[in-house]
Amino acid sequence: MKISIATPLFLVLAIREKDNILDIDTIRKNINQLDDDLLRLFNQRAALALEIGEVKKQLDLPIYDPKREKLIFKRMQDKNHGPLDNAAIIRLFERVIDESRSLERTHSKGDR
Repeated sequence: MKISIATPLFLVLAIREKDNILDIDTIRKNINQLDDDLLRLFNQRAALALEIGEVKKQLDLPIYDPKREKLIFKRMQDKNHGPLDNAAIIRLFERVIDESRSLERTHSKGDR
């Protein structure tokens, strides 16, 4: 429906509300797709962390590598263009790295 000056206000509001709902649905679908992508990427990253854990075990290296983590944080801060600030990026990657480290430890338990 085309809105004109003669369109009653209640119809204008109803049309705008309907358009906003459609916009929200579209945005939510995009968010859902990104969530699916993140899940796939988190699991790919975890699989690679397990491979690193195997190499560390063979080389008798510790799972925790604070220098490597600092490099990751620095690299992510340098690449960050927002809207998340660097502190938020660090917190997110701390969580991802912590889960990877936990997975490595669980996987290698009893083998070290």
